[in-house]
Formats: sequence, structure tokens, C-alpha cells
Amino acid sequence: MPSKHVDVLIIGAGLSGVGAACHLTMQCPDKTFALLEGRDAIGGTWDLFRYPGIRSDSDMYTLGYSFKPWTNEKAIADGESIRNYICETADEYNVTDKIHFGHMVESAEWSTEDATWTVTARNKKTRRKTTFTCNFLLSCTGYYNYEAGYTPDFPGKDNYQGTFIHPQHWPEDLDYSGKKVVVIGSGATAVTLVPAMTDKAAHVTMLQRSPTYVATVPEKDAISKQLRRFLPEKVVYRLARTRNVGLQMFVYKLSKKQPKLVRKLLLKQAQMQLGKDFDMSHFSPSYNPWDERLCAVPDGDLFKVLRKGKASVVTDHIDTFTENGIRLKSGQELEADIVISATGLDLKLLGGTQIKVDGQPFDITQATAYRALMLSDVPNAAMIFGYTNASWTLKADISCEYICRLLKHMDKTGTRQCTPRMNDASVVESPFLDMQSGYIQRAAGRFPKQGSKAPWKVQQNYAFDLAQLRYTKVDDGVMEFSNPAPATARRSRAALKASA
Repeated sequence: MPSKHVDVLIIGAGLSGVGAACHLTMQCPDKTFALLEGRDAIGGTWDLFRYPGIRSDSDMYTLGYSFKPWTNEKAIADGESIRNYICETADEYNVTDKIHFGHMVESAEWSTEDATWTVTARNKKTRRKTTFTCNFLLSCTGYYNYEAGYTPDFPGKDNYQGTFIHPQHWPEDLDYSGKKVVVIGSGATAVTLVPAMTDKAAHVTMLQRSPTYVATVPEKDAISKQLRRFLPEKVVYRLARTRNVGLQMFVYKLSKKQPKLVRKLLLKQAQMQLGKDFDMSHFSPSYNPWDERLCAVPDGDLFKVLRKGKASVVTDHIDTFTENGIRLKSGQELEADIVISATGLDLKLLGGTQIKVDGQPFDITQATAYRALMLSDVPNAAMIFGYTNASWTLKADISCEYICRLLKHMDKTGTRQCTPRMNDASVVESPFLDMQSGYIQRAAGRFPKQGSKAPWKVQQNYAFDLAQLRYTKVDDGVMEFSNPAPATARRSRAALKASA
């Protein structure tokens, strides 16, 4: 494929990348753009993960795009439905034919002289490198490593004779019928896998080191179902989206202000579904609600299979793997034909792309995030990073709106370069993500910093971000706009001066 130039180059064709392309199509129709996708299909997360029961852990009225109503009756949707929704959106907005599949981005270098990014990608099939140039670079790669998940160094793992799997690489031909299955973990993947595998497995055990808060949410939105009888689909979608955004914000704020109350409510809800004789220590975390991400289970499916005895929970630490399973610190042994390590993600920002600015390597860990969207001292580039306490797409949508506003402002003022500058000495730096989750803590050193006040603070607050990204001035005194003379013009002036 020959090298090409576009106004905006998007890295990634998942939920965020396709959404960004659609926003550009609607709001900046004069801009040319292309998408580079390392995989061979649209969908990102929703194409990569294929384990049983894969689904959203947020409702689709907020995980869906602001401009594209979710019409499926399931508010908590399966992976295939979400993937189809993204593909359908890409086709509707003529994005699909602008995607270069199988192109793994390796590096991106900014030139102030040219006000241009040069992006190098390797074709996955031919292994040949191709370069693309653009005026604005937008990374929509998410925040984890697509090549591999996180697997601890389990003692004795090599002794185990059964099947060992990480959910990120689920075997298509795996038959777990009549098998004893142990799922290691207690996060979103584990609480999804356990009920999903009880349809065929002899028994499924969720082995956790420590408990997680698990809340039941309705799989279908009964209110929206009734409203569809007499209201247009777009109106129903907007009402559901507004209602659910408000509910998410309310629960999060209440969790932070009155953690004891929310804890009591969550444990009571779980106890009612599990039965009065169930050992609630398995669902009683030592931390406060939303210090780590809250797990949601549609219609309480996890609690149902536990109550029926199709699955069980064990809270303990692994001593060692054995030939036939796992021996725990307590001395208990869990027999397992299949062990699934639902132990989290390996985080990687910008898809691992190596960044250079004017020939110098740029260390993103030394940068400060501007509006949780751009990085200090990195010109004409942004990254889409959604919420950890709400649906990812809520932040992605308004971030893309802001980028379109930024591009329009540059066109209007005739400027070629925009760069966030950290010139406020009173700003105190802190980690980019303020969460205690293990996968977040393991990768803290790979992320940029955040500041103690706007626009450097990562708010994790949709109402605040909506006001800031949609309505505040783009030229806010922090974003530096400049118009460096093109290299050709400087060379011409230098030649004239030399000949004078």
C-alpha cells in the first residue's frame, strides 16, 4: 500500500476509533481521515474477546454512541451484538472503506517544521513497513495490550496436566462439557465466565484471593420497552441514556460520600439472592465501593448459579498447582480439568507506539494529561480514554466533539500547531488513574500524570467533562496555538538572505 497523507489519522478501529471517524464525518466533513487497525476486523475489544458469555458490563444506552441509538432490547448486551453494532455504524457513516486492516503502528514522529506526524506501520501479513502522514494524530487503541493479558507466575504451573487458558486467548475448539472448571479471579471477566460455563461444565469454581463488590442489574430495560410503543426510537434512546448517566453518577457519588451505606445495600442485595445460609465473606471486600470497579451481573445470573449449586466460590491463596488442579494455602485442593486465569489485563497506552517530537524520543510517563485527552508538550495529538466509573463511550463521544472543535478553531485562525503547555507551578502531580485495582497499580509507571486542578485533573465526572469539553473556550490560555513556517519557506528565506 503506498504512503498517503490525511488530515486526521486514527489508530484503532474499535468502539472508540469508529466513533471518532463518525464524529469527523458529521462535524468536519472537509477533513480527510484514515484508520489503521492492527487486527483484521472491526470491533477492538469486542472482536478480540470470544470467551463464553462475553458481554458489556455497562448498559448499552450509555456504552452506545450518542448519535446511534441502541435498539436491541437487551441493555446488557453480548459481545457479538456489540460487534455488529460497531460494524453497522461504520457502514452507515462510510467509515469501513477508510480502514487499513492488518497495520500495526510502531512509531509516530512529529515535525514542527512540517507541522506533520509521520506514522510508521508494519503490515501484519507482508511484514513490510508503510508510512502515513497526517496533521493530527488520534490514538483510539484503548489501554491494554492486545497481544497478551496478565498472568501471574503461579508456583508449580508446569506440573499441571490439565488445560490452562487466559480468556484473552480463548480456544475456538474448547469443549468443557462435563469438565471441572476453576476460574481464577473475581473481576468482570470471572463473574461473566462462571455463570456462562455452567450450561455444560460439571461444576465451576471461582477462586479469588479477595472478594469484589457485585451488583445485580437488569438485562433488559423495561421502561424503554414500554416507551417504544409510542415514542420514536431516538427519543427513547436519549431518555434512557440521560436516565442511566444520572444513575451511574449518583451511585458513584453516593459510594464516595457514604461508603458504609452503599456497602450495606450491595451486600444486602447479594444476600437476598444467595440465600440466608450463604457465607457472605465471599462477597464482602475489605475496601470501599468504587475504590475498585464495581462488577455488574445481569439479572443476578452469578448469584443464581451459586444458589443452585452449579458453581461455588472459594476465597483463598494459591500454594501451588498440582498435576490435577490447585492446592491452596489452607491445604484444600481443587481438582480441575480446566483452569482459566481471569487475572486481568496488561495495560499499554497508545498501543505501545514509540513517540518522537522533533527527533527526540518522548517519554509519556513524564507528561501530564490535558483534559485526560492530550499530553503536555505533544502537538496535534490526542488519545481517547474513557471512564473507569461509567461507560467508556460517554467520555469518548465528548472527547471527539472537543477534537472537532479544536480542528475547526485551528482552521478558523489559520494555525497549524496546538500544544498543551504545563506552565502552572502550583499544579501538583499525581497518578493518572486513582484506583486500587491490581491491574491499575501494576501499570502506574507506564502512564502519564494528572494534575491537581483543571484542565490537568482527570475528573471521572461526565457532567463536568461535558461542560468543559463541549462549551468552554478552546483557546483557554493553556493550549498554545502556533503557526511555524513550513520548512520550504524557511529554506527559501535562508537562500534569499545568503544571496543578498
